Amino acid sequence: MTVSIGSVTVDCEDVWTVAGFWSAALHIPVDPEPSPYFASLNQNSADLPRFLFIKVPEAKTAKNRMHLDLVVDDSVPRNREVARLVDLGATHVADKDEWGHSWAVLTDPEGNEFCVSAER
Repeated sequence: MTVSIGSVTVDCEDVWTVAGFWSAALHIPVDPEPSPYFASLNQNSADLPRFLFIKVPEAKTAKNRMHLDLVVDDSVPRNREVARLVDLGATHVADKDEWGHSWAVLTDPEGNEFCVSAER
């Protein structure tokens, strides 16, 4: 039997804030079916994984062990994309330059880490 990714799931305190941020960040609309406990992006497309946002009672307390790496194509400078994401509600945590590669570390509105790098 083979497995595949069914979805990338993000635990949230405020489902609509986090889903709205990622919707704007990735240019993917929030799927219909409003609920204060659940939201999704990309439910019916095979091009990208589905993103699920699930309400949980506990707050985030530690660094993510897994995160998204976003890649900016050559037509947009990385710092301009970082600024756009900050305008949407992200926090710019750090810029890194290691192992011959550079990227920016950000967090979404609830503190979930993700990175932004330029296309290689």
